[in-house]
Amino acid sequence: MQLTHFINGAPVAGAAALERRNPSDTRDLVATFPDADAGVVDAAVAAARAAQPAWAAASPEVRADLLEAIAATLFARSAALGELLAREEGKTRAEGTGEVLRAARIFRYFAGEAIRLHGRTLASTRPGVEVRTHHEALGVVGLITPWNFPIAIPAWKAAPALAFGNALVMKPAETAPAMAHALAGIIAECGVPAGVFNLVLGAGGAGAALAAHPGVDGVSFTGSQATGQKVVQATAARRARVQLEMGGKNPLLVLADADLDRAVAIALDGGFFQTGQRCTASSRVIVEDAIHDEFVARLAQRAAALNVGHALDPATQVGPANSEAQLARNLDYVGIATGEGGRLVCGGERLQREHPGWYMAPTLIADTDPAMRINCEEVFGPVVSTIRVHDYDEALSVANAGEFGLSAGIVTNQHDRARHFRRNVRAGMVMVNLPTAGVDYHVPFGGVRGSSHGPREQGFAAFEFYTTMKTVYEAG
Repeated sequence: MQLTHFINGAPVAGAAALERRNPSDTRDLVATFPDADAGVVDAAVAAARAAQPAWAAASPEVRADLLEAIAATLFARSAALGELLAREEGKTRAEGTGEVLRAARIFRYFAGEAIRLHGRTLASTRPGVEVRTHHEALGVVGLITPWNFPIAIPAWKAAPALAFGNALVMKPAETAPAMAHALAGIIAECGVPAGVFNLVLGAGGAGAALAAHPGVDGVSFTGSQATGQKVVQATAARRARVQLEMGGKNPLLVLADADLDRAVAIALDGGFFQTGQRCTASSRVIVEDAIHDEFVARLAQRAAALNVGHALDPATQVGPANSEAQLARNLDYVGIATGEGGRLVCGGERLQREHPGWYMAPTLIADTDPAMRINCEEVFGPVVSTIRVHDYDEALSVANAGEFGLSAGIVTNQHDRARHFRRNVRAGMVMVNLPTAGVDYHVPFGGVRGSSHGPREQGFAAFEFYTTMKTVYEAG
């Protein structure tokens, strides 16, 4: 399929400079697409700036109706879109369809938020004066989205942006253009006014141009720390609002009192499903010494039994890596970890399947030290390390080490330990007897330290980024 940009209500063609192939079968060409230059970004931003005032002035019911229509269309087409997502990104068909349904629910949720946005009335210290506050649209926002959730993350950025009266320019990751293009088509089909939603495709240069554009009032970015730092620098120069989600190195604590079967299931889900390509994945598991060896043996047995294969095969439990570069990165980290003294318990190798693709065996590395790179740097693949600790206090200290702080979990039957953990772990999200990966669509999402910057995404917190507050004084 040949993709185009979408600017000012119409497709905008360009030279098919880039291509996307199916990670499960690299013979399958999913899409070709243009690489936006600064001129394309300029046109998209200009269209958004021209359209935004009228969209902000429209009745919130108009915006709510649009989002409801988008949600209904996503629900109706979830099977076909889920298949396209699996072909493009590499997660299984079931995971892909589930992500499309999540996107639909996000748009449906924010349809309601468009109506519910409220202000406050306050008593003035001066007789005869009324004071009230209300929220107004931020203006034009740039949305730079990643490849690992190619419709859910665009949805949780675009839905609140539209609900609260903003116009937007979206730039998806270059390894996930087809899903963003499909979403743009649905939004257009459902009647978004020309210029309110714009899509530019391409490589990193297009995202850099969008982040630095003087016509963009705010940038919401999800991706790596290195790119996030560049976005901060680009927006700071003009004091634009910025929101960053930059990954995690999420700890899962398994205490000696935990039910081992439950703990293994939680670690397996959080570490290996969706090929470990989740910023909330349980990539380091911190286990009390009394149960460490048995836990490792059980987890290795379960991980080795996972069926790695083509994303569209119903028997597949773990799909391929998203790209050849990501697969190479995963394998490099296995070598780094074993070179620093880690013990490879299972996996660690590239797998060959009937179709040429970027397959990797689920990998477990034990006997690691908290300071090893495998425990400090985000791998973003089906690679889990374990750290042996003497007790809960040491486990908490290890969990709080490092520069990330997105999600953290604990598996225990001790309520006092769980309570202490959720109060003292340095993370934006805490999971008790649950995988660190897997969050609801209607609650705030975000971390602390190097994982996040700026207001939270999703749920009732989303208005903080996409609106500005105005305070009005009025004499009678």
